[in-house]
Amino acid sequence: MASVRTTGAFVAAISMSMVLFSYFLCNYRSKRKSPFSLSKNKSPRNGLIHAVGNTPLIRINSLSEATGCEILGKCEFLNPGGSVKDRVAVKIIEEALESGQLVCGGVVTEGSAGSTAISLATVAPAYGCKCHVVIPDDVAIEKSQILEALGATVERVRPVSITHRDHYVNTARRRALEANELASKFKKTEQIDGKFLEQIDCCMSDGEKKGSIFSSYCNGGFFADQFENLANFRAHYQGTGPEIWEQSGGRLDSFVAAAGTGGTVAGISSFLQEKNPNIKCFLIDPPGSGLFNKVTRGVMYTKEEAEGKRLKNPFDTITEGIGINRLTQNFKMAKLDGAYRGTDKEAVEMSRYLLKNDGLFLGSSSAMNCVGAVRVAQSLGPGHTIVTILCDSGMRHLSKFYDAQYLSDHGLTPTATGLEFLGI
Repeated sequence: MASVRTTGAFVAAISMSMVLFSYFLCNYRSKRKSPFSLSKNKSPRNGLIHAVGNTPLIRINSLSEATGCEILGKCEFLNPGGSVKDRVAVKIIEEALESGQLVCGGVVTEGSAGSTAISLATVAPAYGCKCHVVIPDDVAIEKSQILEALGATVERVRPVSITHRDHYVNTARRRALEANELASKFKKTEQIDGKFLEQIDCCMSDGEKKGSIFSSYCNGGFFADQFENLANFRAHYQGTGPEIWEQSGGRLDSFVAAAGTGGTVAGISSFLQEKNPNIKCFLIDPPGSGLFNKVTRGVMYTKEEAEGKRLKNPFDTITEGIGINRLTQNFKMAKLDGAYRGTDKEAVEMSRYLLKNDGLFLGSSSAMNCVGAVRVAQSLGPGHTIVTILCDSGMRHLSKFYDAQYLSDHGLTPTATGLEFLGI
């Protein structure tokens, strides 16, 4: 009888212990913050525009472990329009509206190799504006398809030097002037109830409609001018740079990125070096671009070439949106300590390495930035924290950068199994 009582007491004790364990375990789980839970302090963002920015800064695990440095990437591909250029588009349009250079119902024109155009086409409707984009005809076809799906008017032109009147940037500038001339031509003043109202008369003759690509645009045009418009610089000086500083807790040793317009590298480097002059900022430059020479040697071209006078397509790279052969007003604002040269093969190999090891499906400029991050890590040595920009995803690069046949035709088929293409 005593044995039965002892056994019963033992079972009861075990049962009570299990109940208590389950209670504390459930209590712990309920209090533990889930990585997928919504913060109660976060209110919904006000529309598309307020969803731009505040992108996460992530540790790129494979590169960090391979180099002994903390390599962090700012996930700009998570912006609503899919790239870092969303920030620039918002800043340019807002400043233009505030200054009166652009009005609601107007058309924003831009010459872009893709991402800025897509960002402008994405955010312009939120401001009541339209978008007309001029792009080189050698840009990945999916970028044109995205632009058209977004409702933008797309004009494709052949790639030529910036000194040529038909360069895509110069063409976009002309289109804005044409839109303004058209708006002025058909503006009439009518008196209604004793008040004067300005209206746009869009009833043009058939001949006039055929001669103008802006027959449906009636409220003037504004040339975004991403290369020279310092709103580009300010978008990153006032936004991206402060975000990186806050997200890293100010504990970073270096920043590296490629440049197209120069706004990203200029805005971020200027902000970070103001916060801490010891932060080293570097450029990674693709083939065909003159910025590496400008940063490291002070001259952009060889003696045989006059700066800014090339009359042919100067690029010889698979990467898009980075590399340039002139100094923009935005790039002049950059605070750089040096530069590295990247190759197309390195960018291709890096993109496949990151996809395989980190699940990061990145575009060509993002891959080049990661090449730069590894180069900086090799130069600084283990124990440093390096930040770069993950500009956009690979979704806009399927027909070239991720096309096996295209890469094979250009001798860029990836073959690496690790980071041996960077000497690791």
